[in-house]
Amino acid sequence: MAKKTTAEKVATIQQGYTLQGATIELGAAIVDGEVHKEAQVRLPLAMMNRHGLVAGATGTGKTVTLHMIAEQLSTAGVPVFLADIKGDLSGLATPATGSEKLTARTSALGQDWQAKNFPVEFLSLGGDGNGIPVRATITSFGPILLSRIMDLNDTQESSLQLIFHFADQKNLELIDLKDLRAVIQFLTSDEGKAELAELGGLSKATAGVILRELVALEAQGMEKFFGEPEFDTAELLRAAPDGRGVVSCLELPTLQTKPLLFSTFLMWLLADLFEDLPEAGDLDKPKLVFFLDEAHLLFNGASKAFLEAITTTVRLIRSKGVGIFFVTQTPKDVPADVLGQLANRVQHALRAFTPEDAKALKATVSTFPVSDYDLEETLTSAGIGEAVITVMNEKGAPTPVALTRLRAPESVMGPSTDELIRGTVAASSLLAKYGTAVDNVSAYEKLSGAEPVPTGSAAPGEPPAPASASSGGSQADIDAEARRIEEEILGRPSSRPAPTPQSYPAPPAPTPAPSQDPGVFGDIAGALGGALGGGLKSMVRSMGTQLGRDLIRGVFGTSSRRRR
Repeated sequence: MAKKTTAEKVATIQQGYTLQGATIELGAAIVDGEVHKEAQVRLPLAMMNRHGLVAGATGTGKTVTLHMIAEQLSTAGVPVFLADIKGDLSGLATPATGSEKLTARTSALGQDWQAKNFPVEFLSLGGDGNGIPVRATITSFGPILLSRIMDLNDTQESSLQLIFHFADQKNLELIDLKDLRAVIQFLTSDEGKAELAELGGLSKATAGVILRELVALEAQGMEKFFGEPEFDTAELLRAAPDGRGVVSCLELPTLQTKPLLFSTFLMWLLADLFEDLPEAGDLDKPKLVFFLDEAHLLFNGASKAFLEAITTTVRLIRSKGVGIFFVTQTPKDVPADVLGQLANRVQHALRAFTPEDAKALKATVSTFPVSDYDLEETLTSAGIGEAVITVMNEKGAPTPVALTRLRAPESVMGPSTDELIRGTVAASSLLAKYGTAVDNVSAYEKLSGAEPVPTGSAAPGEPPAPASASSGGSQADIDAEARRIEEEILGRPSSRPAPTPQSYPAPPAPTPAPSQDPGVFGDIAGALGGALGGGLKSMVRSMGTQLGRDLIRGVFGTSSRRRR
């Protein structure tokens, strides 16, 4: 086969990246060592929900690539979620300053560069840092994700699922860690012996192990990540008044001490979106693009069930209009079943200093389409701000592989000032909604008879807000009607919490159940059978706890107390 000339290689790239719809402009192709600004490399906006991978060695420019793509998505009216691990992405809120060097680079790429800032919402896990606190209830987080944080084995994870099921059946709201601890303590007490025995698969020894792990989480200060008000993931889908998409920037100052919590919390955000968003099909632009940094943290030591849940989420959330970009060092950090779902690839330079590095390099090269580049050489010699790119075109086919000099961001490539961040948080419309932690009546109060704590500490700039009152007459009527409508539409028992009674005794001793529906699983089988027919009742009873639970909870065992 005759070797292509430089002009032919450039023409191949030009043809492959000539697209009809709106695009994200990534940069100009480098062919035979020269930048060709006539060969623009771009990504169709409509294909951003086909997911992607941004990979490369430390210091090769992955964060700047995220920064640049996020700016263009926002300009196109697409909301963006970014995990800001190093604090650099807060610079999106501050216009960059031009220079001769910057102008020379952008002109060579054919980029019409202008300094801009973008609408940014600063978030923080549980208020750990400068941002609107993001919290989740234990019920919403679910047993699978919580097991991941506590590093439980398969048996212990199954036992935790039984505990969640018990709490669901007894209307014991699991809001924070003390609620879950109270339920476990009740089950392992003399008073709860009968309930524990009825759960069947839960031993007192295993319950004790889970209880010790909960105490360890509290000792590490993780209780502040669980509670109310719970963050509504619909907040990630907002647009600014000028039509640009809001960039939600989650600050993670303590990532090094809580990496597993960080990665698992991000999966909770995705799982919640997955459960609540309607099917959307193919859209001209995605509803949200979610950048998941340090993706290897998700998969290291993950159980088979957890990996299957991630794969299912990635595969199915595309049809709901959400794109996910995994950001990590090498493609081998991502399991093959997930990697196979990532159609858009931005591969920064890799280093091959060790035999293991060389093996990873060969594996990476093997995942790219055949191209005019010697990819082993190209990937080890690419400079900072350069990447090998192939994406999905508008017809669903891969574009030609192109070594690309990437465009420069138009906002600051670095952190914004603390004053700007604090001012943005203080002016946020979300502060009044999420700024103050509250402690409503839940499992702990019901089982112990303790009074709820009125409020938690307020976020900066927001006065403490009173805790929500217990459900009263008119609110109870509204809630009851909402449950009735939900049951009528969905054909299953409502997942809305039942009205809170005025007194909170421990759960009553179980009443003897008919022999064909033993224990609490007979209750769920009966409820489902009544709603959907006797055949399903028999199926639930025979297939046991796992299926019955999955019919009520989501793919990660999540169960939001909110309703859109």
